[in-house]
Amino acid sequence: MNTGWDRRVETLRNPFRDPLVIARYAPGEGYAGTSVVVELRSPALPGLVGIGEGCPDTYYGETAATMAVVMDLLLSAVPPEALDVDGGVDAARAALIAIGAAFDDAIRGNGAAKCALDIALHDLAGKALGLPIHRLLGLSPEIPPTDFTLGLDEPAVVAERARRSDHFPALKIKMGGRHDLATLQAVRAVYDGPIRVDANLGWTPESAAAILPELVRLGVELIEQPFPARRYAWLRDLQAISPLPIVADESAVTIEDLDALVGVVDGVNVKLAKCGGVGPAARMLTRARELGFRTFLGCMEETSVGIAASAAVASLAEWLDLDGCLLLADDPFTGLELGADCRWRLTDAPGHGVTRRA
Repeated sequence: MNTGWDRRVETLRNPFRDPLVIARYAPGEGYAGTSVVVELRSPALPGLVGIGEGCPDTYYGETAATMAVVMDLLLSAVPPEALDVDGGVDAARAALIAIGAAFDDAIRGNGAAKCALDIALHDLAGKALGLPIHRLLGLSPEIPPTDFTLGLDEPAVVAERARRSDHFPALKIKMGGRHDLATLQAVRAVYDGPIRVDANLGWTPESAAAILPELVRLGVELIEQPFPARRYAWLRDLQAISPLPIVADESAVTIEDLDALVGVVDGVNVKLAKCGGVGPAARMLTRARELGFRTFLGCMEETSVGIAASAAVASLAEWLDLDGCLLLADDPFTGLELGADCRWRLTDAPGHGVTRRA
């Protein structure tokens, strides 16, 4: 398809350092992540390449194959000259918003495909203007620290991984397995900091109510997506009895989902690969704050391309779970630095500042 853009797509299969099994995975999943990296060039910006990334998740109806097809459809909806950088920062911001709207008009959903292109477009605009993405969007470089995620496994195994990760200011523990309480007890025995639990749809109202007092006793900070998506009554009832914030993830995919969650949960988890990229995430986080939600910025199993793009909007979030590239055995990109305080360093490098390793 001739769209006027030069786009090159590569599907990466990235093994994890440790297995990352979650409650809604099929048997055998959780040992490597799939992401799709796109290089985008515009004839109007010779010599520049924007790099983007999206992680397809079959739960949201996407695969690497669908992403490639949808990206061509999206690019056919916007000519290269739609990315106006000649008018300066304000024109570039307006152009990026308009391109995002054209993507949404072209097809609903398909957040990972939109995400890959949106990151690449923000990277291109930032490079053309000599600005990092956070400054392009008028956002602060001061961001919270990230937590670190541990997948489902035997309690002793999870506890050992927690011990190795005890320099992180918070740990996110996957729940919804056979040994939830034993796992939390084992982790708490070796880790003193805040624990965030993520059931990934794996609990029932009965199991959640039963374990809730133990979560409070063990110093859990929040509970993420305990029930299947859009089970609003279940979520509302649990939040009503829980002293801990309930955070919607699979129930909060795009900005359109926020209104239905008002009065249902205390917080929402925004992810670039769900909502469609940097611009959509910034708008979703801003709207969530306006509605009174506590904001969590999460990630998929991205390389540092996706994590750097997420970090650019991280000043809008209260909690961060931006550890995707840290979970990989080998990140094929470089340029993103994690400080000793577990905060991603936002520099003045143009775009997202990430390049492919030599």
